[in-house]
Amino acid sequence: MSENEEYIQFVANYEDWVSIKKLTIEPATDPRTIMEFLASLTVSVDRKIEDNLRKILDLNKVDEAINAVFSGGKGASAINEALAAVNSSKVNSAINEITANPQWQKNEQKEMQGFCKAYAMRTALKKCNLMIDYSQIEIPGMKRLMKKKA
Repeated sequence: MSENEEYIQFVANYEDWVSIKKLTIEPATDPRTIMEFLASLTVSVDRKIEDNLRKILDLNKVDEAINAVFSGGKGASAINEALAAVNSSKVNSAINEITANPQWQKNEQKEMQGFCKAYAMRTALKKCNLMIDYSQIEIPGMKRLMKKKA
């Protein structure tokens, strides 16, 4: 690639995750192509964030807490219940419990709590059948990739 060429490049070679994604952006490149490329990248990255978070913390406790206070549903009332569930004392207690690692400094615990809170929010909103990220968009080129992963 030349110095003046515009491109997006992502390379991951980590444990069971090998991903090489490159897109050269030319004047004729359709913005839709760029959107689809970025969506496929964010889906892959989001999965790896959760995988690595699970290696550090017992996210099953967060799942159990969410399931105990929220069963799911559709519509505005379900969304309100999902938000309330994520902010409930039960979910917050589960998050505090799994992030209370004495080896971590306070700011590290707070960081992990932030990751857990985002995870809890995504989990609760998925139970409302909401499209919360780009992974649920049917992108023709990604269907083949999604089937391979499944």
